[in-house]
Amino acid sequence: MKIPKNLEPIVSGLSAAIVIGVLAFLTLRTSAGIWLMFSFGATVFIVFVLYNLETAQPKNIFFGHLVSILVGIIFNEVMGFSFYSLGLSVGVAITLMVYLKVMHPPAASNPLVALFMDLSYDFILFPVIIGTITIILMSILINRIILKRKYPTKWF
Repeated sequence: MKIPKNLEPIVSGLSAAIVIGVLAFLTLRTSAGIWLMFSFGATVFIVFVLYNLETAQPKNIFFGHLVSILVGIIFNEVMGFSFYSLGLSVGVAITLMVYLKVMHPPAASNPLVALFMDLSYDFILFPVIIGTITIILMSILINRIILKRKYPTKWF
């Protein structure tokens, strides 16, 4: 059954709430590690509202977040926290996402998170890799099965 147009914002919001709620539960109520990071809020917006865009596709979500957190952690390890490391890290992350064709706007904030929170390489597995895989799998399940949307429109 197709979702009526006037209910799509509610259904999209509820879908995003479910995904973030699951990640928050896994972070706060289990010993499985950190599954959630700030930029995931914007990621679920894109996945459930702008799901047909290139930036909402699984490749872009996964690799956009991965590339940008790597950049942020490298800048944190090499340069530390400063006004120039904050600016340069975001610029480098955006440049790499464009060149690698894995543009995902929420991921552009990951270098800021890495520098402000003084993150190291262990943050890559939890929450970045595990969190993005969870978002991708849940968004496919919700978009395809529940909302009857064609998602993803493209894998690679």
